[in-house]
Amino acid sequence: MAARRPDPAPSSRRPQRPQGRGTGRPAAPPPRRRRGRRVLAWLGGLFVVGAVLGVAGFATAYALVEVPDANELADAQTSTVYYSDGTTPIGTFSAVNRQNVDIEQVPEVVQHAVLAAEDRSFYENRGVSPTGIVRALWSNVSEGTQQGGSTITQQYVKNYYLSSEQTYTRKAKEFFLALKIDQQQSKAETLEDYLNTVYFGRSAYGIQAAAQAYFGVDVEQLNASQGALLAAVLKAPSNYDPRQDAEAAAARVDYVLDGMVEEGWLTAEERARAGLPETIEPARGNEFEGPAGYLLDTVKRELIDTVGLTEDEVQRGGFQITTTFDAQAQAAAVEAVQDQLPSTLPDGFHAALSAIDPATGGVVAMYGGADYLERQRNAVTQDTAQAGSTFKPFTLVAALEEGTSLRTTYSGASPMTVDGWTLENFGDSSYGRINLLTATANSVNTVYAQLNEEVGPEATRDVAIRAGYPAATDGLQDEHTTISNVLGTASPHPIDVTQAYATFAAQGVRTHWHTIASVADADGTRTYTASPAQERVFSEDVVADATYAMQQVVQQGSGRYARNLGRPAAGKTGTSSGNTSAWFAGYTPQLAASVALYQSGPDGEVQSLSLGSREVTGGSYPVRIWTEFMDAALEGTEELDFPDPAYVGSSRGSSSSSSSSSSSSTATRSSSPTATQSPTATATTSPTEEASPTGTATATPTATSTPSATSTSGSSATSTPRTTSTSRPTATSTSGGDDVEEDADSAGGSQDADAAGAAEPSAAAAAG
Repeated sequence: MAARRPDPAPSSRRPQRPQGRGTGRPAAPPPRRRRGRRVLAWLGGLFVVGAVLGVAGFATAYALVEVPDANELADAQTSTVYYSDGTTPIGTFSAVNRQNVDIEQVPEVVQHAVLAAEDRSFYENRGVSPTGIVRALWSNVSEGTQQGGSTITQQYVKNYYLSSEQTYTRKAKEFFLALKIDQQQSKAETLEDYLNTVYFGRSAYGIQAAAQAYFGVDVEQLNASQGALLAAVLKAPSNYDPRQDAEAAAARVDYVLDGMVEEGWLTAEERARAGLPETIEPARGNEFEGPAGYLLDTVKRELIDTVGLTEDEVQRGGFQITTTFDAQAQAAAVEAVQDQLPSTLPDGFHAALSAIDPATGGVVAMYGGADYLERQRNAVTQDTAQAGSTFKPFTLVAALEEGTSLRTTYSGASPMTVDGWTLENFGDSSYGRINLLTATANSVNTVYAQLNEEVGPEATRDVAIRAGYPAATDGLQDEHTTISNVLGTASPHPIDVTQAYATFAAQGVRTHWHTIASVADADGTRTYTASPAQERVFSEDVVADATYAMQQVVQQGSGRYARNLGRPAAGKTGTSSGNTSAWFAGYTPQLAASVALYQSGPDGEVQSLSLGSREVTGGSYPVRIWTEFMDAALEGTEELDFPDPAYVGSSRGSSSSSSSSSSSSTATRSSSPTATQSPTATATTSPTEEASPTGTATATPTATSTPSATSTSGSSATSTPRTTSTSRPTATSTSGGDDVEEDADSAGGSQDADAAGAAEPSAAAAAG
């Protein structure tokens, strides 16, 4: 602590207020009723008696509390973040950026800015604010909050002598220590010590470090606007840093500057010239370098938002944070992305990979980008991308819940008009009568459009939200709930897609995703253990059937490359309209994961994916990244089977009505012994997503030829009541292009790609 010295003359007491400010007392309140006066008199007497009885106790407590040695702020303990094994470190959070200055070096306008933000009665109070304490206590009791009601002296005492624990015992010590400190040292000394110890964000402790961190200047060079911003961030550094939220920062700066005018510390003319200042880019320590930086940033946010620590406590609390990240799985995620994508990628190209343990909700791996120091935006948790046909399983689940069977057949004709919406399959490939297994395996747009018309797009949206999509997802709100939502017009965060598929992997139980397993303090005492909410949102039988359908995607459909995993797996490819995003989302009984690729321009505008001359689809790079990752992440684990399908539902009448755009005659739905049909002769390209980024052919099942449905090329597909076979349903792999994989350089678009001209809201990856 600095030696005691006299206050500087300009700051020893509050300056005279400007002429014209009212100095009289407020007008007296209107007379109260006599009964009210009696009650007040009784309460006043009770207060006096209580006060008299409490004087002795107060005096005793004041005498017993001694000013301790300063705490270990200068040697603040580093908080360490570990993988799920609790021993392998990911990185650390530490406070190392601090340099003390004398109060004379801090411009008076900056001192006043801090006082306007934190303690306008600093020069008058005796170190504590009784009204502030009462207000905070009432809020704590009535609302369950943890308000402090602290003066600058109390904040200084907490920072310099005590810990940041939120207990009434600590607050009592803080109260009496603040009284003593205010008696033992000058206001200038207290303000100096406070400014040298308080946390400003950006790993900066003290006003000098903060001046460098935000503006790249020494404290003596700060002006009124810069001082106001530094004062503004004290309330919550992460929330009021202009690089995080410029609007919130500007509002807080205005509050500080207006307060300075009210207190007579700034003239109206000076106020008119002041405002939110420019700041420099935050410096990032090497701890955040590479893909691991995204893990650390996600953990830090969860420590603040969920665990309830302050950023200051995270930086210097010496916590031991055990995460849900698995070291083996995380290494596999990074390696899979690096191995499968070209070494040179276009500007604005982003890859997101995340994996969740469906039993616990713990995120076991996350690839949010190549280097956090280069891009401080997590592709997994902060960016969004159009979901494409990874959304179709939500319609399937909605149909299963309403009693539709996997055996039910539909016309796969293309193009087709459903409820006034005209769409087509990839390559305008027409199918005959196919069941829902074949339609799911080959991502047949026209079948799923009919299915969505029957269940209603509202039911599809409801399933997506129950599975794990936030209701506020871009493109998922009520105004976007149209029949076209089945093709994935919503733009979720990649972690939301993984969450939804983890719900499928858990047989219909949703467990909210998280990254922190436990937190222990510097003494090793566990202070937090994750207990995420779990809820059954789908029946086991419905999910068993949906999983069986998605297994066909892997076995013989658009995601068949994933058969290389060599264990039971289910999933769904997805490619958005305009090829702006490509996905593979899938799961085994033990692990769910999704891979998303998307691209944005310099200003965040949506761009089509571009990796050379080939079109990027869900069945190309995404499924290959997913397969390599899952193979390594699951190495050494037991191979488990999915539950057998339950074959819920039965045949029932259909109310849907659809027709081909070039129809001249009608065709009725019919059933076949296997409930599967092949495409008609009009198909000219493979209606699957498979396209090898390496040009290496992979084995595919031989196509099964079955009789054609009554609808043919050029004939209408007007819906009549659908029929259902009683035999075990199977999926039929498509003929033609499926037998031989397309060359990577000439691979066409995706079956998932929406029909040209389909009405849908635009959605894109957020700008980084």
